[in-house]
Amino acid sequence: MMDDLPPVLIPWLIGVGLNTILLLIVAIVPKKLLTPAGIVNAWLLGVIIWGTLGWQGYIIVGFYFLVGSALTRLGSAQKEAAGIAEKRSGARGPENVWGSALVAAICALGVGLNQGSDFSWIPTPLLLLGYVASFSTKLSDTTASEVGKAYGKRTFLITSLKPVSPGTEGAVSLEGTLAGILASAVIAVVGWSVGLISGFGIVCCVVAAFIATNLESLIGATLQEKFNFLTNEVVNIINTFFGAIFAGAIALLIEATGLFNGFF
Repeated sequence: MMDDLPPVLIPWLIGVGLNTILLLIVAIVPKKLLTPAGIVNAWLLGVIIWGTLGWQGYIIVGFYFLVGSALTRLGSAQKEAAGIAEKRSGARGPENVWGSALVAAICALGVGLNQGSDFSWIPTPLLLLGYVASFSTKLSDTTASEVGKAYGKRTFLITSLKPVSPGTEGAVSLEGTLAGILASAVIAVVGWSVGLISGFGIVCCVVAAFIATNLESLIGATLQEKFNFLTNEVVNIINTFFGAIFAGAIALLIEATGLFNGFF
C-alpha cells in the first residue's frame, strides 16, 4: 500500500503512526510526563519532526524530552520543600512543549521546504545546525537550572554576583553551569552521531548554548519581572532562538575565515 503513495507522504504517515503509539504509552504510564494538552501538542511536534527530518531529527527531540523530564525530577523532594520545584510535578503542558521546541520546529520545517524546492533562503546544513543547537541550548538551560537548584552549594545573581537563593530568576551556580555545558555537549554529540551536524558543529553548539544560556539568565535577572509577557516559556523561546542564531553565526564566521572550507 505504501508503494502507491507519493514518496513525500510516507515519512509523514510514519510520523503519525509512531507518535500515536508512543504518546498513547506516555498517556497511560503512572508517572505523568505530559498533561493531556501537552500530549496533543507533543504529538504534533513529533509528526513535524519525523515528517521533515526523519528518525535522525526524532532522536534529538526524544533525547531532550527524556533527559529533560528526568532532570526536572532531580532532587524533587528538596526542591518541593524549598518551593522551587516545577509545577504539576514536572508534567509538561503545551506551553512547555513549544517553549522548548518552537525554534527547532521552525528549523525542521525550513529543511522540509528546502527539500521540495530548488531555492532556499537558508541552507539546509545551517538549519540542521540551528535545530541541534536549539535543543543543545535548551538542555543546557534545563540542566543548569535543575542541577543548580538541587545541588548548587553557592548561587549567585548573574548581574552582580551577589549570593541569592536557589531558584531565583537570573541565578547561576558553578555546579549548574558545568552540568549545563556537559549536557549541551552530549546532545550535540548525539546530533553529530546521527549525521545532522559535523564534528565542528559540536563546538558551535556548545559555545552557542553557553552564551545563550547566560543571556537567558541575564534576561531573567533584569527584564523578566518588569514585563508580564516575558513568561518562562517566552524566555525559553528567546533562549533557543539565540542558541540557534549564535551557532549559525559561529559556523559562518569559521567558514568565512577559510579554516574549515566545505564546512557546509
